[in-house]
Amino acid sequence: MTTEIEGPMDATDIESELLLRTFLGETDDQLTEMEQALVVLEGNPGDGEALEVIFRAAHTIKGNGASMGFASVAELAHGIEDLLDRLRTHALEPTGGVVTLLLRAVDAIRLTMGAGADLEGAEPQRHHIEPREEMARAAGAASSTASVAGPLLEDGGQVASAQGKDARTLRVDLDRLNRMLNLSGEIAVARGRFLKLLEEEGTERSRMLLEAHREADRSFMDLQEEILRSRMVPLGPTFRQQIRTLRDAARAAGKLARLEIEGGDVEVDATLVEGIRGPITHMIRNALDHGIESPQVRAERGKDPRGRVTLRARHDAGTVVIEVTDDGSGLDREGIARRAVELGLMSSSRPLADSELLHLVFTPGFSTADSVTELSGRGIGMDVVRRNVEAIRGTVDVETAPGTGTTFTIRVPLTVAIIQGFLVGVSDETHVIPLEAVLECVDLARETDETGGATGVFNLRGEAVPYLRLRDALGLPAPAVQGRESLVVISHKGRRAALAVDALLGESQVVVKPFCHLLQGLPGVAGSTILGSGRVALILDVPALMKSAKEADAHA
Repeated sequence: MTTEIEGPMDATDIESELLLRTFLGETDDQLTEMEQALVVLEGNPGDGEALEVIFRAAHTIKGNGASMGFASVAELAHGIEDLLDRLRTHALEPTGGVVTLLLRAVDAIRLTMGAGADLEGAEPQRHHIEPREEMARAAGAASSTASVAGPLLEDGGQVASAQGKDARTLRVDLDRLNRMLNLSGEIAVARGRFLKLLEEEGTERSRMLLEAHREADRSFMDLQEEILRSRMVPLGPTFRQQIRTLRDAARAAGKLARLEIEGGDVEVDATLVEGIRGPITHMIRNALDHGIESPQVRAERGKDPRGRVTLRARHDAGTVVIEVTDDGSGLDREGIARRAVELGLMSSSRPLADSELLHLVFTPGFSTADSVTELSGRGIGMDVVRRNVEAIRGTVDVETAPGTGTTFTIRVPLTVAIIQGFLVGVSDETHVIPLEAVLECVDLARETDETGGATGVFNLRGEAVPYLRLRDALGLPAPAVQGRESLVVISHKGRRAALAVDALLGESQVVVKPFCHLLQGLPGVAGSTILGSGRVALILDVPALMKSAKEADAHA
């Protein structure tokens, strides 16, 4: 239900809206903390600290909900407290069934919170009534719940209480941070133009102004770095949300699994968190469904009946690498090849290379499952992973070993807002190559480029490296004055290729401006930026250009 407001909002309305937004944000954090602690408690029934974390969060939600007039939220939180009291006095054990009931109550609170801001006086919904009644029955009949099946997931991580943190924090809307970053980007463009004018002036006064400009520049760079840091968030909370995902998937599939988290302190741009949360969830569910075997099969193979899924993150050359590894049976190459032939993606007489075969799992509609289940079978999960990762200028790869397990690797930039770029001249235009992909630059020897075609191969210290003439790839005319061309050697997924350009213009920090929906999907182009001269430069899509160079080399 929404409330219509006539006329402008007064100060009281604005304060109420800010209070509501703060309440919703804090409650969501507390619900996430409760989820994580409940799964830990299921795996470690004697963990008193986890129980206290849940109790404190539920008590806080009840109090805040009541003070905000949200009776449904307060009632659900009160029901959770009653059940927790039974656990605290050992009248109930934190079995799988009890934890599932508490998790359903957490979901009910989240659904109630998402139903709209005007919750006071609203009619109770089914998702609110059923968990409340079930918790009341469980609290009133503790002995009947003690025989529910035991835990299915363990987590080796520790649950920290939000109340125990000693950091001074302030919740800031992400849109405001985005606005600050955009403004710093516009200032960067203006700085570049001003710097160019001062350098071209050449007078004594301009040299004095240039020195003052450079001193102010250092302060501005520090400010811009602080703005970027304010947008960086650790991946730990996002990773810990997957504890619940794996736990629920394991129960649905009748399997045993635990989640291990490594590198939770690795930080990434807040705008990227939303982009990687979905892919991580799909990969966790895929690892459980297609990788981890049933407890009986694992025992027969000499493995721990409880499977292990590892979620880790690390920094690597200006990017964040996220890996999802399971210790299951590995991908079925024969099954993938058979399905590929059925779908016409591969000829039985001409099998694909191993890496190309494994990457077929990211094809839309591709699935090796015999039947459609709650977890898989429709062939859309891994396609969603690939699309979402590529949307944030990332890549996804897969490695597998029979009987040992599978690793899916996502590589994304630290930020999608500002990047270090290498500027190159192509025809009369300037283009930007992300610096993280650039290895080195060499001259294009005339004897190497005998045909002057769009593609070729050159010798880089004994290694044959394919190159792509960027002018032809982008459909640009030859420059008015043809000089000696250069090769920019780039790398992606351990492979090398080169781009032939007309001029090397050096490094520069650039602000990424995404395309509108009409221009998205342009081949070989990932975005745009505004140069110090005020002109627009295109930011090149290195993976797409590498693919073009590889295909051209294969057909050569």
